[in-house]
Amino acid sequence: MGILAPDQRSRLMSRIRGKDTKPEVSVRRAVHALGFRFRLHRRDLPGSPDLVFPSRRKVIFVHGCYWHRHSGCRYAYTPKSNMAFWQSKFAANVTRDRLAISTLESLGWSVLVIWECEIQDAEALRVRLVEFLKGDEASENSRGKQ
Repeated sequence: MGILAPDQRSRLMSRIRGKDTKPEVSVRRAVHALGFRFRLHRRDLPGSPDLVFPSRRKVIFVHGCYWHRHSGCRYAYTPKSNMAFWQSKFAANVTRDRLAISTLESLGWSVLVIWECEIQDAEALRVRLVEFLKGDEASENSRGKQ
């Protein structure tokens, strides 16, 4: 059994948003401050990227370490209760993310994944954003720490 009672966990989980999360808004503010303009959550692109730069053919995903399983990150833990469910859920999330990224790359888009824990260092985030948005590096170099 976890720390929370089932009804408390249910209430907490129901409040988790998929859009406009704090990490995503932080990245959007940083990108905007750098002078770049973007579109949000283009549903016609695989994975509905969080930020889309159509003229540059670049997209940014802002992934939560917990839900998207940031490898080696302390926030990417697995709950002790109902482990089989969570392992299956997380595996499906990772598979879906990889498929979206590979599909975007095959369509000629460059992809940057920013992890929730990486947002804490504002200067490092700014540098990564500038390098990605102004540079022509391949997506493989843009995924950050996997």
